Amino acid sequence: MSDVPDDRAPPAHDWRLLPVAGAVWGAQWVATGEQSLAVALVVGAAVLLGGVALWRRSWLVGAVAVLLVGASVVGLVRVHAVRSGPVAGLAGEQAVVEVDVVTRTDLQRTSGAGGGELGWLRAELVRVDGRGTHVATAQPVVVIVTGDRVGQWQQGVAGDRVRVLARLAPPDRGSDVAAVVRVRGDRALVAPAGAGEQLVERVRAGLRTAVAPRWEEQRALVPALVLGDTSLMGEELQQRFTVTGLTHLTAVSGANLTLLLAFLLGAARMAGVRGWWLRLVGLVGVGVFVALCRTEPSVLRAAAMGLVALAALGWGGRGGRRGLRHLWAAVVVLLLLDPWLARSAGMALSVLASAGIVLWAGPWATRMSWLPSWAAQAVTVPLAAQLATQPVVTAISQQVSVAGLAANVLAGPFVGPATVTGFAAAGASLLWPPLAEFVALGSALSAQGIITVSHLGSALPGAVWAWPVHAWSLAVLAGACVLLLRVVPVVLARWWCSAGVALALVAALLRPPVQPGWPPPDWFLVACDVGQGDGVVLRAGPRSAVVVDVGPDPAAMDACLTTLGVQQVPLLVLSHFHADHVDGLAGALEGRGVGTVLVSPLPLPADQHRAASATLDAAGAVPVLAQPGQQWVVGDVTWTTLGPVELPPPEPVTEGGGESGGENDASVVGYAEVAGVRVLLTGDVEPPGQGRLLRRYGPLPADVLKVPHHGSGHQDPDLLTGTGARLAVVSAGRDNDYGHPAARTLDVLHGAGMRVLRTDEQGAVVLSGSAAGISVTSQR
Repeated sequence: MSDVPDDRAPPAHDWRLLPVAGAVWGAQWVATGEQSLAVALVVGAAVLLGGVALWRRSWLVGAVAVLLVGASVVGLVRVHAVRSGPVAGLAGEQAVVEVDVVTRTDLQRTSGAGGGELGWLRAELVRVDGRGTHVATAQPVVVIVTGDRVGQWQQGVAGDRVRVLARLAPPDRGSDVAAVVRVRGDRALVAPAGAGEQLVERVRAGLRTAVAPRWEEQRALVPALVLGDTSLMGEELQQRFTVTGLTHLTAVSGANLTLLLAFLLGAARMAGVRGWWLRLVGLVGVGVFVALCRTEPSVLRAAAMGLVALAALGWGGRGGRRGLRHLWAAVVVLLLLDPWLARSAGMALSVLASAGIVLWAGPWATRMSWLPSWAAQAVTVPLAAQLATQPVVTAISQQVSVAGLAANVLAGPFVGPATVTGFAAAGASLLWPPLAEFVALGSALSAQGIITVSHLGSALPGAVWAWPVHAWSLAVLAGACVLLLRVVPVVLARWWCSAGVALALVAALLRPPVQPGWPPPDWFLVACDVGQGDGVVLRAGPRSAVVVDVGPDPAAMDACLTTLGVQQVPLLVLSHFHADHVDGLAGALEGRGVGTVLVSPLPLPADQHRAASATLDAAGAVPVLAQPGQQWVVGDVTWTTLGPVELPPPEPVTEGGGESGGENDASVVGYAEVAGVRVLLTGDVEPPGQGRLLRRYGPLPADVLKVPHHGSGHQDPDLLTGTGARLAVVSAGRDNDYGHPAARTLDVLHGAGMRVLRTDEQGAVVLSGSAAGISVTSQR
């Protein structure tokens, strides 16, 4: 007799609503894509299925046909509502008008390309006045705020009616808003939020106040865990959560609601509540959760997924068997309420994770009879969710988080107490602030456990593996996940097998990931994949390199240099102080010796300049201002500074993202000769600065051109074509918001006979060989 439980019998799951949910999802995805031909094809397929249903007398096929048509109609009506009318017309004209908006979410803050403040929120446009138009309406919009006005909007409450001068712009195709509202004037409060919204804001503020005496990362993480409020989380903490696969904890998710409901229902049962009264307690808990986390699409999705989990935990006595039925029903309802959820990656991840947990987590935990049930579930729940969602996560992030499973298992015991005590502290803030502060101490201490896990996990060399994103590579990954679904139950049933796999996982985490053939042994230049930014590495010796710019992300820059084996940076060039060129500085310096640091002579933007200077000071590096004619010979690299030829006066910060053309034209421009290949490195220099270079030097011949400003459309064609380069390298972020590289710039480069290499499409790009023959290898 085997001591391994036999669960080979087919699970009693109800799959009948899956085709129905799939039909609604597909129909809404097509409808919100705004392609008439595709919608016609869906309706035609529905007619054919209707005929099949009548012939076969199949209610299921008939339901699919009806819902294909019904969902298409719902989607088209909703799309028409936001794409027609005077608001859409004014947005198409980029009209500057006076508008009234009612805010629906809190302001989310980030940095523009040049490091300036940028904020955005969702709102409802209720009045438009301008261009001879006076319209009362009710259209969803996104509000964009930049510069000093970000602080004004940060003080607002969701539900405020605000009047402001703004430029309307059309949204992207497939967006669920009628227009983008770019604020151009000061914010004027027309009417404050209602009493209910003020109460919600008071509770949210009460939680932030309750954790205010705690350490910085604790007071940032607790509101994120409880309410999805990430406004206090710094970039470093967010990056650590991304690397360790813990980001889902800081988003409003079904897990948050499940934890809250488990606490409420447990307390209610202890108080003797039973039957429908118990369900009423659960429904009240859902209502409170939605109110506190705002009634936006992601919150409603989380509420639905939380109710699915609650049903799977046993509502009605057979909830576990009915889990999939509830899931497919929730998908249908959500998509009919909000068709644009069909295009939401968050929706796909929520559904896949919920399905994985319902299908596999319970049976796998049962097989782990050698562990207590709570410990077994701590392993199987995140494992089931990760295997179910990994192909989609990788398609979005281009990564596989090896540390994710271990991090989620270790963080799991802290998540429940942190969330439940956080909700309790938020409620207690209405009664007595000292009580709320006392209760919040438990939430902060629990949050510290999660923070510690993120610290340890992100520091491991093998925490994240880069994964190419194209059809066959994702198919390979999906196949591997399917194979693991067959292997995992066998492994988990035997403690010694599980221990062996755990040890192998630890070994993988302690070593940087090795990609076969990367880098080629005779490489001389690498354009690192640092997202929307620049990070170029020139090989100076076996373990040393000249680095030109360091991108916006310390982790990405550190990972690139680590995979190249770079331990010394005898020359570091920071072309200018925009965030996408200097914010990764800490990653480049991590554990490496740095010699000369060549920097732009223009110390703007001031915030980025101060931050970079502080980082260099801490590393004991003294910056040298760039001047034309400077030359360094560093191992196999010879660097010659060409510019800036002169410093243009700085321009005012632009509305779009805090970037100044004058700051771009102050970029350090230089030649680097390595392996007999002449490389022209141009920073973000724009047409005026390019023209100054041409007037001083004439054409700048090169074998390899690092295209200025990530391939922006603002170029002097004479500079680009005058290089005569064979290869043009464009460093840009995948699906970036700036349209880099621009089609007209690519046309100029292709017309000049250059082969264009793009980090947004190919990942990191390596050049190897010599001037006699250059080979190109890309990470994807």
